[in-house]
Amino acid sequence: MKISAPLSVKTLLAAGLLFAAGHAAAQQVLRVSAIPDEAPTELQRKFKPLGEYLEKKLNMKVEFTPVTDYAASVEGLVGNKLDMVWFGGFTFVQANHRSKGQVVPLVQRAEDEKFRSVFITTSKDINKLDDLKGKTLSFGSESSTSGHLMPRSFLLAAKINPDTDLKRIAFSGAHDATVAAVSGGKVDAGALNISVWEKLVGEKKVDTGAVRVFHTTPGYYDYNWTVRADMPAETKKKITEAFLALDIKNPQDKVILDLQRASKFIPTKAENYTSIEAAARNAGLLK
Repeated sequence: MKISAPLSVKTLLAAGLLFAAGHAAAQQVLRVSAIPDEAPTELQRKFKPLGEYLEKKLNMKVEFTPVTDYAASVEGLVGNKLDMVWFGGFTFVQANHRSKGQVVPLVQRAEDEKFRSVFITTSKDINKLDDLKGKTLSFGSESSTSGHLMPRSFLLAAKINPDTDLKRIAFSGAHDATVAAVSGGKVDAGALNISVWEKLVGEKKVDTGAVRVFHTTPGYYDYNWTVRADMPAETKKKITEAFLALDIKNPQDKVILDLQRASKFIPTKAENYTSIEAAARNAGLLK
């Protein structure tokens, strides 16, 4: 049976168009995740209104997928399984390092320009960092900026080596778990993100008569929303504009911003995180 060349070309063109259309449709989903610095249910609760807002602004489906640990959030973005991730400063540095600069931080909360960590305790004998010598301390996740890297960095700056000067260090895995470890008497002290601490205090989920802050660190750059560098420029622009358009004076936007513990979002850039990269290298946590 003879098949004419024009028919064959038409068939191939049609198949190609169908494939392209299917591929374009497949791209109409923004796959989002976040470092698991709080319980998965809390992360999903916080993201739901933001996800619905982004769907309207971007005119595409937005799917939030929780990850098991901080490393999984990095590998998910670098390995093209995720399109956008809420990173801490250190996890952004890790992703940037792993991808050889193929990730781009778009926005951060205004609060992330001068983020801080707090050290908490139930012990009356601990009132300054030097009092931690010989005591037990819990960090959050090993890859946490505000729950490990920066608290460790400030301890080292105060001439306290957590690995040799403390009796024992532990990693709780998340900021709220650190509070639970301290309040439950599992460790003498803990270090965590000031934002989560203030949220737990505000929600009366911590007994401030028993657990108290004894040290607050200086400010540093922290969290941001990061995407892969190969994301279409137009999509990056729309995402950035959507975040920057959130206005706390608008009741619907205020719900989103309050859940994100933000007054507003502002643009950010990779250069903002060079001090965190330096801290990570100095602590031997980035090789």
